[in-house]
This record gives sequence, structure tokens and C-alpha cells, in this order.
Amino acid sequence: MPDLFGERAPAHPDTAHRPLADRLRPTRLEDVVGQDHLTGPDGALTRMIASGSLGNIIFWGPPGTGKTTIARLLAGSADLHFEQISAIFSGVADLKKVFEAARMRLQNGKQTLLFVDEIHRFNRAQQDSFLPVVEDGTILLVGATTENPSFELNAALLSRSRVLTLKRLDPEHLEILLQRAETETGKTLPLTDEARTLLSMMADGDGRAVLTLAEEVFRSAKADEILDEDGLRRIVQRRAPVYDKGQDGHYNLISALHKAVRGSDPDAALYYLARMFDAGEDPLYIGRRLVRMASEDIGLADPQALSIALAAKDAYDYLGSPEGELAFAQACIYLATAPKSNAAYMAFKSSMHAAKEFGSLLPPKHILNAPTKLMSAEGYSEGYRYDHDEPDAFSGQDYFPEAMGRRSFYEPVERGFERDIRKRLEYWSNLRRERQNKSD
Repeated sequence: MPDLFGERAPAHPDTAHRPLADRLRPTRLEDVVGQDHLTGPDGALTRMIASGSLGNIIFWGPPGTGKTTIARLLAGSADLHFEQISAIFSGVADLKKVFEAARMRLQNGKQTLLFVDEIHRFNRAQQDSFLPVVEDGTILLVGATTENPSFELNAALLSRSRVLTLKRLDPEHLEILLQRAETETGKTLPLTDEARTLLSMMADGDGRAVLTLAEEVFRSAKADEILDEDGLRRIVQRRAPVYDKGQDGHYNLISALHKAVRGSDPDAALYYLARMFDAGEDPLYIGRRLVRMASEDIGLADPQALSIALAAKDAYDYLGSPEGELAFAQACIYLATAPKSNAAYMAFKSSMHAAKEFGSLLPPKHILNAPTKLMSAEGYSEGYRYDHDEPDAFSGQDYFPEAMGRRSFYEPVERGFERDIRKRLEYWSNLRRERQNKSD
């Protein structure tokens, strides 16, 4: 079998004991699989390297997608000293030592790329300690997180970093890794085609996991033995998902769950929720989808829906599995029985279209601040009326760009809390007309 890296020499005896995932760690950025949007010919990282300026980066993505590997390769491409720490095992004292060593290194003309695994595990104060050394260039920070950086990282740290998302590996990418494992070992995986597919399913988009599983197979299979699906399960002792999380089964069930919630059928929604849990679906993926349903299909018809969905995620984080699954079930029932409205969703879509169409227009000058004399002379802030000083705390001014004219994006429905919102909007609309007619 040809080597996907090119010609590879036989494994050196000293490396035979190293795990396959370590032995197959890419040595070139272009050999990283599944992240072409970052490492491909036109990828974000490829462009950054070509420009000669990396900047601070936060890698956000699932386990086993190449975050550590890419960080190492970036350090090599820019001739930086690579230093790695884990937020799980490091504290303030460890950070001080790393920063001091980086300062000494910089004085000798060598900058440090500091790779921080699980960076979201650092508390706010620990994250703040990075700011001075990031600001003065002592370190180039590359953080890795499996959690949404917007929620888990300080705004100050995020504002100084570029967030790059890594994707879960697709089956074709996992197959490339399996082929590389076969080339590295000089052996073919002793699996039927069905068992090979099952092996990839068990890895669930994790490149390190698929290589670890392949290593178990190589180690455990008898001479001339070809394992079928049952044989593979016996060897790896890992429950395969009932459906392929990366393919049709995954999307079919989450689609069924979403539509049952949208259709106000809590029983069907609970059934599909239970099926996804039984299949081994990532609970936080389910939680994210429930949050999406709360925003897309309920919105302001029941403002509590979003809070309930987010609280279920927090409850799962606190309780873990299986106790935390009940919180998702509770949220699922609440969402399915809540009044429905997609008015906020449709309003946002419409406003995005308008932003693309009229994105070059400046806001009207009367609502812009005038921090300098020049801007004041140009009419900035002139004529602005402070709403709290107006009757009914409402001035009725126009806030759209003049060339665009007033637009209406949000149309609340006559259900749930949006009934009250509709009344407010109608009241303000009538008041605006009255006051504009008076001014005319």
C-alpha cells in the first residue's frame, strides 16, 4: 500500500513502542487531515504562515482533530520555541515560570509559542495573567478548547486572539488515517469491510481514537484472523453507536426531535431524545440543539424557553451522565409545550439580508457621538433627543440610514408573550407617527 506521506522508511526499533497516534503525527501542515479550511492551499493558517505573521490563536474543536499537532507545526514553520502546558495540571506558579523562561528566551532572540491545552479550564484571573505577555510579545499564545470560547474565555483574551474552528473528522478522513496506520505497521487491518466501517463509527470523528482502536485490533487479532463486527466489539469492548453520528442516522434523529418540538408534541420529542441518548450521542450536542430550538421556534413567545434550555446544559455539566440527562428531558418537554413563534428567527434573517444590501450606508449623524470638535462641526450628534427626557420616554426619532428609510423586520405573532410585544410595538408606532406629524 502506498504511503500517503510519500515514501516512508521502516519503523525504527526505538519507535516501535510508541503509540500509533504519536508515530503518525504529521510533520507537515499539508498532511493534517480533515481541516482543509485551515491547512489546505487556501486555508486560514496557510495564509497566515505565508504572510509571516501568525498572531495569537484559539483552536476550538472536538478531541482528536489535530489541535496539538497543528500548534507544533506552526511553531516549526515560524522557527519558534514550542512550549506546551495543560490548564488541567497548571496553576499560577507554573504560568509564572513559563512566562519568565519565555522572557529569557526572547532576550536571546527566540520567541516562544505557548500552547495551552484545555485553556477554558483556567479561571478568569488565570486567563488575565496572559494579557501582559501577549501584549508585549513575550509569547505567541495558541490555546485549545473543546468548549465555545465566547462563553468560556475572557473577552479581553478573545479580543487579542483569532478563533479558528476545527471540525470533527469525517469517515473518509478516518479512513486516510487507517491507511497510514497500515503503511506504518506494514500490515493490513484484519477486518471485514463492515467491521472497518464500524471501527470508524466507534471513533466518532476522533483521529486519535481511530488509531488507538486500530492498534488494539493489530495487537489482539490472531494470525490469519479476519474480524467481523461482533469480533471487533469483543476485542475493543466499546459499544458502537446505534446510528452513525456523522451520517444519515444522526441527522435524521436530530431532525425528528426538532420537528417534534416545533410541532408541540412532547411525547414524540421525548422518544427521539431517548433514542439519541441510547445511541451514545454527545449530550452537549443535544443541549446545543435544544438551545437552537428555543431561539428558532419559540423565541419571544416564551422568553423563558432559552433560559430553560441553557439551564439544562448547566445542570448536565454539574450532574454528568446519566443524572444530567433528566434536565435535558425536562427542557425538551418545556420547549415542546411552549407557545411557538419564529418571528425573531425570521426578523434576524431579514435584517441579515438588509445588512448585506445596505451595508455601506452610514447611520444618521444625529445618533452618532461627537467626541471631537471636528465631528461636532460636521453635525455628529446634532439634533439627537435623549429618549428618557421625552414624554413617555420615547422620542420617535428615525434610526435607520437616511438612504435606506424605515424597515420592518420583526413581526411578533399573536401567541404567548409576543402578544404583549405586538401591543407595545403598535403603541410606539402610533406615537412615532403622531410626533413625526407634529414635527412636520
